[in-house]
Amino acid sequence: MRSDRIGGRKNLKFGIDIGHNAPPDIGAVGIKREDDLTKAVGTQVIEKLQKLGYDAIDCTPRWAASILDSLKKRVQIANAREVDIFVSIHFNTLNGRASGAEIFTTSSAGGKIAKPILREIVTLGYYNRGIKNGSHLYVIKNTIMPAILIECCFIDSPQDMNLYSTEAMANAIVKGLTGVNPKNGIAGEGSDANEIASVNSEILALQKALNRLQIRDRHRKVLVEDGISNPETRSAIARFHAIAGLPSLSAGGAATWKAIEEIFERPILRPSHATGKAVRYLQFRVRSAIDGVFGPNTAMAVKRYQQTHRLTVDGIVGSQTWSKLIG
Repeated sequence: MRSDRIGGRKNLKFGIDIGHNAPPDIGAVGIKREDDLTKAVGTQVIEKLQKLGYDAIDCTPRWAASILDSLKKRVQIANAREVDIFVSIHFNTLNGRASGAEIFTTSSAGGKIAKPILREIVTLGYYNRGIKNGSHLYVIKNTIMPAILIECCFIDSPQDMNLYSTEAMANAIVKGLTGVNPKNGIAGEGSDANEIASVNSEILALQKALNRLQIRDRHRKVLVEDGISNPETRSAIARFHAIAGLPSLSAGGAATWKAIEEIFERPILRPSHATGKAVRYLQFRVRSAIDGVFGPNTAMAVKRYQQTHRLTVDGIVGSQTWSKLIG
């Protein structure tokens, strides 16, 4: 992913995901239908961002074979189009009594993006339910850029539905993202947009990938996903380079991503029939000597790993074993 776009607000590329709207992936129903509201708000958000001069990509699939397929397609569109910020728009439902707005994310970079948006929505009169951990949400977990999922308000709450206005909600989201009120094109005071724009999407993507691969920093801690190239992130990159057999570079580049992608492909690895970066990563995870050759010692280590994790003990690394290694 190119990071040279980051640095000027108008150069940001937004990926806007209109929640659901891809049968059988349909939204909840309350006083109003979620599909109708996400479509209305999402469409306006895209149009308003474009009028302000931003590149706004609709990441909503036209169709899906299943709910999981719908989620995968949204992620694939965002990742393939190399958007800088991913925004998924939803509406909540619970018991007819809950109300308010909340935003889910998994990183500090996502939190920086979510904070001004939630502030603008709350200004409309909605209860502030806070910024929450979205690590259980597929589209947040699997996008490689800063990502947030907005639950605008509750569609089964009379209080929220009495407050609701499509244009007001869209304006709040756009102003929170850009610092500019789309009604008059004037930047608000205390805008967080410059802070959002400072996120280096290339570094953030590396931090997310390394955390997923369980590559820790020099203190053996999980990386903070903030898009900042700090000593901890550089130490984790160096650790990955050592595992993958790459030169000890200070920052990730094309060779780093090629190795990561080789591992993420989850190739079937068989004893005496596999070599390369994926084997080296496997050896790191099963605590075998790292030489990139799937020999007898590695096979024994794989079987121990499979037994420990209650998998089929056959020494072959297929989808079942990869799901434990990477998830």
